[in-house]
Amino acid sequence: MPPVPVVSIIDDDASIRVATNRLVRSLGYVAHAFSSAEEFLTSSEADTTSCMIADVQMPGMSGIELQNLLLAQGRRLPIIFITAYPEESIRTRALAAGAVCFLTKPFDGPTLIRHLDAALNSRHCG
Repeated sequence: MPPVPVVSIIDDDASIRVATNRLVRSLGYVAHAFSSAEEFLTSSEADTTSCMIADVQMPGMSGIELQNLLLAQGRRLPIIFITAYPEESIRTRALAAGAVCFLTKPFDGPTLIRHLDAALNSRHCG
């Protein structure tokens, strides 16, 4: 039996972190929540994460900067970006760099679930 996927949720908004964490756990996945990209990077879960749900704009390192750092390290994680401030140029860059999707807050649970399932079942994101 394959291991249960680990989903890391990275968002500086506590209410989004908690709600997304609960949703991901309700689907049977292991979920870890972090308030910043830096907190995620220094955690032991950074090496076991199967998929990442990350806010675009956060204090310190942004979600886009985190994506760029992971790519520079040769780590291609499927990433679902979420943002309250959608900018087409940032969306285009994130998707071109391999993000699974770019959701605008508020988003609904079924939409996130659909993209999370696609991310975890996609071999190209591996």
